[in-house]
Amino acid sequence: MGLLGADTASEGRHLEPTDTKALSREQLARRITVAAGANNIQAVMRILADYVGASHFLLARYDLIQEQGLDFIVTSNWPFDLVRRLGSELASGYSRSTELEKCLSLLTPTFSVLPEDAQVPHELGRRYCSLTFCVGRTRFSLMLLFLEGAILSQERLREIGLLAAYGASFAESRDVRSERDFELTERELECLFWIAEGKTSDEIAVILGISRNTINNYITSVMRKTATKTRSEAIAYAVRNNLV
Repeated sequence: MGLLGADTASEGRHLEPTDTKALSREQLARRITVAAGANNIQAVMRILADYVGASHFLLARYDLIQEQGLDFIVTSNWPFDLVRRLGSELASGYSRSTELEKCLSLLTPTFSVLPEDAQVPHELGRRYCSLTFCVGRTRFSLMLLFLEGAILSQERLREIGLLAAYGASFAESRDVRSERDFELTERELECLFWIAEGKTSDEIAVILGISRNTINNYITSVMRKTATKTRSEAIAYAVRNNLV
């Protein structure tokens, strides 16, 4: 037992605490780097939630929030019924806020109370904390639930806003790669390139040696896949995602 104790003590200098709340900033950053490097955004959010003493996390993309559907949820371990109930609240609240209010909320812990008719597990408090941050032009929000009576650290809450942005950037870059590699065909990318160069459908048809109608079909397909409504929006999307 003495030898085992000595080995454990020696190895302990190289081991990080298993309790996430006991981690130093450097140890926390290392754990997040490992999880983010594996594109495991759920693990990143779990680490951050543990660090601030939250029992549940929900990561949302504000650009996907809508009155119906849960496409805006990136990852979550909230009870499903609670997520479904909160979805419409988030959509309506986000639509009512001004751009200035959205900017001022960045990286600032904000506390809200769940709707009265929301069913919450008895051990959880009804207040939740939201941390809004941006990855490129996409705005995210990390929402945290806590056990009733939990004591929170404002300093740690502010810290994890930046760390959440770091972790979410991996998921965002993976989405961009997927769009680039699998959604747009080579012909569609060619058409996107030429409309970004200011060419008309007739001019692109001459350049590519295919009919004007076929060009228009490709461009329509590009706008459908990129969820854009005009050629200008499609060009902006292409520039934003490094497609042209």
